[in-house]
Amino acid sequence: MNRAQLTVAHHMTADGVHVVVLAGEIDHTTTDLFRQALTAQGGFAPHTVLDFRAVTFMDSSGINVLVAANNAARAGNGWLRLAHTPKPLAELLHIVGLDDVIPLYPSLEQALAPQTAA
Repeated sequence: MNRAQLTVAHHMTADGVHVVVLAGEIDHTTTDLFRQALTAQGGFAPHTVLDFRAVTFMDSSGINVLVAANNAARAGNGWLRLAHTPKPLAELLHIVGLDDVIPLYPSLEQALAPQTAA
């Protein structure tokens, strides 16, 4: 059986945004690593950007982690944003309605930019 692989790199920006860069597959075999990548100091960071440019697959277990991270960020008056979401993943997020809840940005720079109220 071939296990999925997921690699993670993360850092904090100068203004306290947790940036997580993911590569590979997010499924039931990598969910724990994905969840751990989203936590900072024992909990979800209030402001997080996920760079999905090198993610090749995500199933419902990844969706569940995204929902939990988004809920935790909002509970702490924060936010979760996704950058560079490949078309197949963007379509999945649209099907489950998460693109209405978690904003998708075409670039990391746009996801990190301060957002103005509409």
